[in-house]
Amino acid sequence: MTEPDQAVAGTLDKGSLQDDDERAIKGEQRFHRLGWKRLTIVLIVQSIALGSLSLPAAFETLGMVAGVILTLGLGVIAIYASYILGLVKLKYPHLPHIVDFGRLLMGSIGDKVLAVAFVALLTMTVGSHCLTGKLALATITGSNVCALAFSVVSAVILFAFAVPPTFADISILGYIDFASIIVAIGIVMVATGIQQSHNATAASAAWSAWPKKDLTLSEAFVAISNIAFAYAFAGAQPTFMDEMHTPTDFTKSITLLAGTQMTIYTITGAVIYAFVGQGVQSPALLSASPLIAKIAFGVALPVIYISGAINATIAARFMHGRIFRNSTVRYVNTPMGWATWLALVACINVVGWIVAEAIPFFSELLSICGCLLVSGFSFYLPPLMWFFLLKEGAWFDRRNLRAAVINLIVFVVGVTILGCGMYASVTEVIAQFRTGSINRPFSCST
Repeated sequence: MTEPDQAVAGTLDKGSLQDDDERAIKGEQRFHRLGWKRLTIVLIVQSIALGSLSLPAAFETLGMVAGVILTLGLGVIAIYASYILGLVKLKYPHLPHIVDFGRLLMGSIGDKVLAVAFVALLTMTVGSHCLTGKLALATITGSNVCALAFSVVSAVILFAFAVPPTFADISILGYIDFASIIVAIGIVMVATGIQQSHNATAASAAWSAWPKKDLTLSEAFVAISNIAFAYAFAGAQPTFMDEMHTPTDFTKSITLLAGTQMTIYTITGAVIYAFVGQGVQSPALLSASPLIAKIAFGVALPVIYISGAINATIAARFMHGRIFRNSTVRYVNTPMGWATWLALVACINVVGWIVAEAIPFFSELLSICGCLLVSGFSFYLPPLMWFFLLKEGAWFDRRNLRAAVINLIVFVVGVTILGCGMYASVTEVIAQFRTGSINRPFSCST
């Protein structure tokens, strides 16, 4: 190569490196725009969804007293576990996801196991929202169209909402999401209250402070698991915090989230159960009249799709970051970045939809996976991280003793949720098979 040719090649290489540096700088700026207020919103999007309307049924099973106590108690435990995860993230700021914490705890095996679990749970949750969207659209339209078509429409909408790669952008949709669930809950409360006031037989709407008669262990565990999983958001928290410009502000977010969650869940469970009484359905909006159910489902469509889509975004962010960790492609600001990002988001949504529709007992399988994985991410893994990653000195030192006891209690609660939830879920699957109530794959029914 002649000297002029070498000079040209060197200039091109230097220009290419400068372009990469510029893209990296802009990418870092773009992916660090999240403040504590927007973090609160994306945490709400991740945690508060239509599942909150399953709480009145849990209150019916456990009784008003136990329902309120467990809702508040598990809320405090979940927020404490979230606080521990936040401290781990601050101590290891270079680790973007909870999966990376697994490597610190259990080496490469922990990293691989948590990676599979993390992506699988998020993908199945996307599939669950496909089914919820199918039920909502079928209820709203009341048409005889095969419900599978509504499932496909739901998958497409979920893909569209999952396209924005930054959580700062998604947080804008979060305000719509939050308003959607609040209005939907309000409609159900008002409608069931009016319905109860016009009910000629007051006994049919009687609620009880105590657990229902002939309560089985399985029924109790299902109700407790439903309350616990309503607080399942901690697994995504490190991923969100990785985008914060001031990560130390995370305590403001989880404090506001705690108050919001516990208030919404307690009021929703207690008030709707008090209005409807025995026989309240899950989700509770099905306890209202058909017209009100259509209206409530219509209002709830944003929360169904936005809260579902953020799971695809989280999974795609994890996978995209792992695949292109040493490339500016990870910033999704080049044609290659956008092409790979859209392909990943599409794959997650397609796989979630196929799994949800192909497995006849998908809801029960999701419940089992939730017991295995959500109980770990949100309850028993954070206290283990305190013992092995945060604690300095012996656990019985005066400065550590109180925190050690608290974390031991949280760990025991998490393991109990794991065991009890697994028992209840497996029992439910067996019962479904015995009664023949399992749907066919890709069924037209909802």
